Amino acid sequence: MIVVNTETVPGYEILAVLGLVQGNTIRAKHLGRDIAAGFKNLVGGELKGYTELLTEARGQALERMLEEARQLGANAVVNVRFTTSAVTAGAAELYAYGTAVQLSEKPRSNPSDSIEV
Repeated sequence: MIVVNTETVPGYEILAVLGLVQGNTIRAKHLGRDIAAGFKNLVGGELKGYTELLTEARGQALERMLEEARQLGANAVVNVRFTTSAVTAGAAELYAYGTAVQLSEKPRSNPSDSIEV
C-alpha cells in the first residue's frame, strides 16, 4: 500500500478515487508517565513517555485507516493527514485521514523513441 501526504504519486496515475478513509485512537495518560512528566517539567527536556504514547497512537490510527482503504480495494492512500485533539482532561485523540485510490504505474517512455530536431 502506497501512503503519501501529496495529492499524486510520481510515476503513477490515479485510476479511481474510492473515497475518504480514516482511522483514530483515543489514548489516556498513564499515572506513571504523568509523574515522570511532572518532574521533567521542573528540569526541562523531552517527555519520552508522551512521545512513545503518541508514536504508538499514530501507528494505530494509520493502521486503522489503511484497513479501511484495503476494504475499499485501494492500493494507495493520498493526501494523508494527522491531527490531534483533547477529548477530556488527560485523554487525546489522534486521527489519521486521507483519500483511498487505485493507482496504475505510468508507462515509461523510451528516450531513444524521441526524435531530435
